[in-house]
Amino acid sequence: MSQTVFFAAVQAGDTAEVARLLAEEPALLEAKNEQGASAVLMACYTGRKEIRDLLVEKGARLALHEAAAAGKLSRVEELVEANPAAATGHSPDGFPLLALAAAFGHEEVARYLHRKGADVNALATNGSGYTALTGAVASGHRAVAEWLVENGADVNYRYAKGYSALLTAAANGHLDIVKMLLAHGADLNALTHDGKNALNFAEQRGHQDVAAHLRAVGLTA
Repeated sequence: MSQTVFFAAVQAGDTAEVARLLAEEPALLEAKNEQGASAVLMACYTGRKEIRDLLVEKGARLALHEAAAAGKLSRVEELVEANPAAATGHSPDGFPLLALAAAFGHEEVARYLHRKGADVNALATNGSGYTALTGAVASGHRAVAEWLVENGADVNYRYAKGYSALLTAAANGHLDIVKMLLAHGADLNALTHDGKNALNFAEQRGHQDVAAHLRAVGLTA
């Protein structure tokens, strides 16, 4: 029961309750939910940064994929230096470690993994088709996305239902990323499998600044 309550508190972002439960039962730091995810990883995936940091402060022992997602460079370095081949690996749920770091905006971790041999274009093995660039763009991390493109990420890679990084950026209203991708050769006229372009997404989702820019550079609905 305590484990169920604990993970519910993590997911809800209830930092005080998480702290209380840990004080009563420190072993919860190492607990896994029904999907095999730790509390640290759940906190990362749900954007609960305060809880993530609390868990690390309390002594959660991070696996490599958890350290990459949490942006804990020293722990990533410790584990990769002990096993250099691990830098090119994937998380248990199929995401490349570099892609995890990129999706959560941890540029230093992404750079380190790349120096250690991680491929910026490595694909997720879980059927999502995600790469580091798609993760960074979807999450709105412009600096990380630009670094990836400058270091060989395929700006026109297509995943899921034909989405490109540009289509994803437009759909999410990330004007600065849209501009950056276009400057690096993104295909302005890319279409999803059902025929939608970046302007369609920007207009449908109310991102008028993105729509105005796309029209200005020649895209029509």
